[in-house]
Amino acid sequence: MQLNYELIAFDLDGTLLDSVPDLTLAAQKTLAALGFPSVAEEQVRDYVGNGADILIARALSQNIEIDPSITESTKKEARKLFDHYYAKGGHALSHLYPGVRETLYKLHEMGLKLALVTNKPSEFVPEILKQHQIEHFFIDCLGGDAFAEKKPNPVGLHWLMTQHNITPQKMLMVGDSKNDILAAKNAGCLSFGLTYGYNHGEPISLSNPDFVADNISELIGVVAACTKLEQHLF
Repeated sequence: MQLNYELIAFDLDGTLLDSVPDLTLAAQKTLAALGFPSVAEEQVRDYVGNGADILIARALSQNIEIDPSITESTKKEARKLFDHYYAKGGHALSHLYPGVRETLYKLHEMGLKLALVTNKPSEFVPEILKQHQIEHFFIDCLGGDAFAEKKPNPVGLHWLMTQHNITPQKMLMVGDSKNDILAAKNAGCLSFGLTYGYNHGEPISLSNPDFVADNISELIGVVAACTKLEQHLF
């Protein structure tokens, strides 16, 4: 049995990057343009995690449960406006969480393959990674529109396993929401859940990740301990 990891898949929003301030501003401008009541940042923190379509539909609804009376045409118009305002904002209010860059650097130096699997629209991902100087750490970046289904569907994780010829036991999924943890379970790999970020107001522990941490830097210890265990066994 081999225990050490070869590839670590990361979520983006709420895991590596706190993007809610920019998402909130774009949502507020969208709602104002359409004549809908505004939303607060704390509301948006609960709405994030299922992709931009769901986020803006929740903002229109003022609730995590989408109002069925909101028409599809309104939701489509809102999504176009949201993308426009989000791009125009230049992600100026977003920032990496503590320890992110250092952790990615250390894992990269340890020889691990790092990939990004996010429900965020693909068009925004390269600019954000470059802006925060972490784009060079990732061998693959899969946005929310890379496949027909988003997390918790495991299609992105399955693609990574096929692409890099690895088994589920060789991959670890790192995220802040139940969608990340469920995607890992559905793919048959272990998960590392972070207590900060966005999880619809629920503790990440309720999703039963294999590891739980308050800071992403704790990931280094998990990977190192696994490697040491393998060396001891063999």
